Amino acid sequence: MADGDPDSALVARCLAGEVDAFEPLVRRYQRPLYNVALRMLGDREEARDVVQDAFLKAYEKLSSFDPRYRFFSWVYRIVLNESLNVRGRRRQADPLTSEPVASGGPEQAMHEKERQDGVQAALLRLPEDDRLVLVLRHFAELSYAEIGDAIGVTEKTVKSRLHEARQKLGRQLEPGSFR
Repeated sequence: MADGDPDSALVARCLAGEVDAFEPLVRRYQRPLYNVALRMLGDREEARDVVQDAFLKAYEKLSSFDPRYRFFSWVYRIVLNESLNVRGRRRQADPLTSEPVASGGPEQAMHEKERQDGVQAALLRLPEDDRLVLVLRHFAELSYAEIGDAIGVTEKTVKSRLHEARQKLGRQLEPGSFR
């Protein structure tokens, strides 16, 4: 079964002409990559487009993938670059429209949506490097080592950047800090 195959085996099969071997990679990483793009862009449609474009580029450039590294780190960088390109093309970030949490009644759902919107707005106000480590740790749920691999820094640097980013986000979320 292809879904259980290691990434490197799927890439090798794909490079050998087995086109269907790419599909398990898409299924495996589509959701975490979408979450990264969504948190970087704040727009669901743009995030979907970025992930789709990234997988297309990854497939087209699969022969340039270095199997000594993780496939996720490689495709993640493509998603990150695509997200930065989209951000560069637009003037102003749009706020994320989240679905409210269904349990607890409409009042609790409204408060939860306000909280989510506040966090998203604060996240979008952070410098990209800070936003990036927060998104990778808390939304893509990568380990410190995986984040380091993905962005090309040491695990110690990831921990330091994450600490600083959390501090900045906390200051953004303090009462009276919203624009």
